[in-house]
Amino acid sequence: MRIGIHLPITTAEQIQADAATAKGADSLWANQLPGAGDALLGLSAVGGTQELGTAVIPARPRHPAELAAAALTTQALTGGRLTLGIGAGHRAVATDMFGVPYTAPVRHLREYLEVLRPLLRGEHVKHSGEFFTVDTAVTMQAAAPPVLIAALGPRMLEVARDLADGTIATWVRPELVAEYFVPRLREDSRVVVTAMVAVTNDPDGLRDTFARQLEMVGDVPAYRAILDRGGLSGPADTLVAGPEDVVRREIQRFRDAGVTDLVIAPVGDPRHVLDVATS
Repeated sequence: MRIGIHLPITTAEQIQADAATAKGADSLWANQLPGAGDALLGLSAVGGTQELGTAVIPARPRHPAELAAAALTTQALTGGRLTLGIGAGHRAVATDMFGVPYTAPVRHLREYLEVLRPLLRGEHVKHSGEFFTVDTAVTMQAAAPPVLIAALGPRMLEVARDLADGTIATWVRPELVAEYFVPRLREDSRVVVTAMVAVTNDPDGLRDTFARQLEMVGDVPAYRAILDRGGLSGPADTLVAGPEDVVRREIQRFRDAGVTDLVIAPVGDPRHVLDVATS
C-alpha cells in the first residue's frame, strides 16, 4: 500500500513548503474546493518524482474537453506524474454556487468519461449524447494520465469498474473497503482512500472536536449514505487517531482490506504523522 499526503492548495509558498514536508510520501494529492486555488495548477508547481493526484476535481461545471487540456498540460509539466481523480460533485456546489443543473450524476459522469478518456489519449472525439455534444481533439502532447473517480454508491462504482482505473473513497473504515468496495471493482483497480490521521494520546477528545466541526459534512447526501452503509454516526468516526502503535495498526488494517493508496490528511504535525504512517 502506498502512502500519500493531502496537499492544500493555498499560497505558492505554502504549496512548496508542504511538498517539502511531505518528502517520504509516495504521492501528493490536492482537491478542488469552491473558491480555492486550482488543483491542477497547484500540482504543476511541485517538483520531484512523487506521483501527483487530484482527489478530486468535480465534473461540473468543467467541460471534459477543457479538463483534458488542463490535465495533459499538467502531465507534460510534471514529467508524466499525474493521476487525474474526478467526481460527480455535489448539488450544493454545482447548483447553489455555480447555477449549473445537477441532474443524473451517475449518467452524467459515465458520459463525461466516455468523452474525457479518448481526449486524454489524443483522439479526436465526435460525440452527441444526453449531456455533451463534442467534435474536437486536444493537441497537447503528453501521455494519458490514469483516471480515478470518486465512487461511493453501487451505480457509481459500476462506472469506476467500467470506465476508470479505480476509485477514490472518503469517510470509510477498512471493513467497508473490504466488504463493499473491493468486490465491486476489477482486480487491477486502484482503491484510494483518503483519511484524517492524528498521532495523539486523546483520540476521544479529538473525535469529539471533529464531530462538531464536521457536522455539516454528514448532511451531504452522498456522504450520509456511505456513513450509514458503514454503520457510522458521522465523519469523525473515520478519524484514525491514537498513539503511534494504534495509528500503525489502523493503517495496516486499511492495507489488509485491499486499499492500494492511503491518502493522509495529517492532523497535527504533518512530518510526525507521515513518519509514523510510513514506519
